[in-house]
Amino acid sequence: MYQLKTKETEDSVIAFIEKVASDKKREDAYKLLDIFTETTGYKAKMWGESIIGFGSYHYKYATGHEGDAPLVGFSPRKAKISLYFATGDEKRGALLKEFGKHTTGKACVYINKVADINEEVLKALIKQSVEFLRETYPE
Repeated sequence: MYQLKTKETEDSVIAFIEKVASDKKREDAYKLLDIFTETTGYKAKMWGESIIGFGSYHYKYATGHEGDAPLVGFSPRKAKISLYFATGDEKRGALLKEFGKHTTGKACVYINKVADINEEVLKALIKQSVEFLRETYPE
C-alpha cells in the first residue's frame, strides 16, 4: 500500500530554519514564517524533512487515495524557495499576475527571495488557498 512521505512531524521548525546554509535564505525563511503564521493563525509544523506547513486538511480522491496535507506551507530549498498552495484553485492565477518575480509548478510557486514579491499578494494567496481547501475538503 502507498505510504505518504510527507507527514506532519514533531521536529522543530526553528531548528530546521537554523540549518539553512544561506544567511539570506534563512532570513527570508523567518520572514515567511511570520507572514504565514500571522495570515493563517496556525502554528508552524514540520511536514517531512523540509516543508514548513500551516494547518492541515484530509483529502480523499475519486481513486480512493487519501491522506493529510498542510493547508499552505513553504520550504527554503537550496535553489529556490518553494511556496505550497492549493492545487486546482482557479483564482490563484489572477493573484499570481500581481505577485512579482516567480515561476510555477503544479502545486508550487517558486521564488528566489522575499524581496522579489508583493507581500500583500502573498497574504492574499495564503488566505485564498486556505479558503479553497476548507470549501473543497470540509471537515
